[in-house]
Amino acid sequence: MDVVLFLALGLLAQSLGLSLGVLGLRRPSTLFPWRRAPTPGRVRRAWVIPPISVSENHKRLPYPLVQIKSDKQQLGSVIYSIQGPGVDEEPRDVFSIDKFTGKVFLNAVLDREKTDRFRLRAFALDLGGSTLEEPTDLEIVVVDQNDNRPVFQQEVFAGRVLEGAIPGTYVTTAEATDADDPETDNAALRYSILEQGSPQLFSIDEHTGEIRTVQVGLDREVVAVYNLTLQVADMSGDGLTATASAIITVEDINDNAPGFTRDEFFMEATEAVSGVDVGRLEVEDGDLPGSPNWVARFTILEGDPNGQFAIRTDPKTNEGVLSVVKPLDYENCDQYDLRVVVRNEAPLQAVASRPERGQARVRVQVQDVNEAPVFQENPLRTSLAEGAAPGTPVAAFSAQDPDTQQLQRLSYSKDYDPEDWLQVDGATGWVQTRRVLSPASPFLKDGWYRAIILAHDDASPPCTATGTLSIEILEVNDHAPELSPPSGSLCSKPDQGSGLLLSATDEDLPPHGAPFHFQLSPRFPELARNWSLSQINMSHARLRLRHQVQEGLHRLSLLLQDSGQPPQQREQPLNVTVCRCSRDGTCLPGAAALRTGGAGISLSALVIVLASVILLLLLALPVALLARFQQQSWDKGLLQGLQDDLRDNILNYDEQGGGEEDQDAYDISQLRHPTEVATLSTPLGRPPLRRDTPFGRARPPPPRVLPASPADIADFINDGLEAADSDLSVPPYDTALIYDYEGDGSVAGTLSSILSSLGDEDQDYSCLQDWGPRFAQLADLYGTPRGPE
Repeated sequence: MDVVLFLALGLLAQSLGLSLGVLGLRRPSTLFPWRRAPTPGRVRRAWVIPPISVSENHKRLPYPLVQIKSDKQQLGSVIYSIQGPGVDEEPRDVFSIDKFTGKVFLNAVLDREKTDRFRLRAFALDLGGSTLEEPTDLEIVVVDQNDNRPVFQQEVFAGRVLEGAIPGTYVTTAEATDADDPETDNAALRYSILEQGSPQLFSIDEHTGEIRTVQVGLDREVVAVYNLTLQVADMSGDGLTATASAIITVEDINDNAPGFTRDEFFMEATEAVSGVDVGRLEVEDGDLPGSPNWVARFTILEGDPNGQFAIRTDPKTNEGVLSVVKPLDYENCDQYDLRVVVRNEAPLQAVASRPERGQARVRVQVQDVNEAPVFQENPLRTSLAEGAAPGTPVAAFSAQDPDTQQLQRLSYSKDYDPEDWLQVDGATGWVQTRRVLSPASPFLKDGWYRAIILAHDDASPPCTATGTLSIEILEVNDHAPELSPPSGSLCSKPDQGSGLLLSATDEDLPPHGAPFHFQLSPRFPELARNWSLSQINMSHARLRLRHQVQEGLHRLSLLLQDSGQPPQQREQPLNVTVCRCSRDGTCLPGAAALRTGGAGISLSALVIVLASVILLLLLALPVALLARFQQQSWDKGLLQGLQDDLRDNILNYDEQGGGEEDQDAYDISQLRHPTEVATLSTPLGRPPLRRDTPFGRARPPPPRVLPASPADIADFINDGLEAADSDLSVPPYDTALIYDYEGDGSVAGTLSSILSSLGDEDQDYSCLQDWGPRFAQLADLYGTPRGPE
């Protein structure tokens, strides 16, 4: 009305020829606009425009808001314009101005929620475009109307509260907003509950929207979820409204104890089995399924002293599942009477009442079945001495049948006996050996042998028990210790060298082996005069000389004893070569042959060497004798005319070999011309002594008488061999014999049956018949057979 009145006054003043400002009338002196104001800095009231208020949603358009004018020029000579948001800026074309009259119009519907005020700039120009007034501000304020409903921030509000909660317990908060001016009643909101059912257990704060309980009685088992209808209204509850929902869930507490559906349960179980279910125990609980307030836990209070039963909870049905965890024995107990109690996993609230069936009685009837025999000791461990003879008792590996109320027989058999070493009595289970077990058996593991014995009953169907028999093979002291090696060398002087280190071994295992005891044989007390024996450790001893002895081979006898129970001992020869030594205690090179020739040759080697010597002599004698008799039969001077020296020599070489100049051997000429040698009464010289014998300085025996006839040759050879064994002036029996060059062109020719037909056709071998039965066979092969006498 003020604006309209102002505009009316302005029009009236204009009609009277006065210049009227926006806020009031001008003084009469303003009738002359070309005159300047007395004060240059003063702003005219007609050009200062106060804020203009206009209601939003105004529909009578265009609607005049205000008129502005300048008193610098006469009416009609001033051009007016406005600029700013709502004119030439977004939103455009909301306001306009009559450029000649200065009237400002509203051209569009305003929305305060989008723009609550506009700030424009007003300009006044003369017709030539020059500025008459400084730009002034034009502020348009949009007045709010209640054109927006309040809005809940959520369509559904969720809340949770424990059952049995006390009054005033906070549940949740409902929140709403209003787009209208919050400084007016258009945005003054009030909350309320339109509907919540009966009884009314919840309330809402009208200013804050908080929902709380107002009385007791929340019981999840009665009502688990409450659905409330909420309302919010502006204008302090008298304006526009909006609705929403509040879903309140009552949370469970353990206010219901579980209980059995029956007072007694009857079940059956089979004996001799475990890990099987027997039956189920049904319970009831009103609390939330799946929660700790609902899950049942079962306890056996009485009737199971040995812990043979267990009860677990089925997570889906909450039933108790009774199972057998230890095998039942019908013969021991045929019926069990159990007392079982049930409780929740979570503790029971104090407000809950105890159920009438919190305990139940469970009767389990045991069913009798055929049970397998039982070995009293399984595995059975026993021991047996190694090398036990067949038929040696091992153990009585018997079993018992637990079915004492049934008449059944047991039988026994072997299931595993890899060496087939044992035999089992089928009726009694008595085990004994059937043969000697080899100590090298691959089935002996750390001295233990394992076998598996079976026990069968004769029920239908039969049952079998498996027993393991472990036999420890005890070590027996059945081997005496042995020197290793049985020979060695020592310096001839006691103060030289470190002595001879002796060691011993034993095939027996501890404790039947070391420590060994070394001793000079008591049967030869003279050994202790020249030798001493000292123990070094459990398996070694040292042999020393007490004083200097003669160089050469010495045969000692030692007595060795182990530590077994009872101990085993052995008397064993020891070949010791005493030699000259250097300062460092090693044998000199000149004593090498002595050491190799006599240092412990075995008996078998001696027999082979001796047999070789005899065989060579037997092969050489027929050839020599044949040459001798051929010489007597044909030409006794044949050999004297030969240019070559035909000799068969057995040459004895030293350690480095004899060479052709070594003539210290047998003179085979004695066999070629025995009669001529016999005629020589004077010896040609002292026969050479053997250089490789420890007693080489002994005098040789006198020359022997040669056989006078062929029949005495066998005796001559035997006597010669015996004399050679005892004669120290000839090579020893174990010395290798080396033959020198025998020459060619022998008058005896060859005895080969292959060559005899080529060059011996004209020879007469009948003389061989006179040499004895053995040479008669040669005469038959090479000569003309002699006819019957």
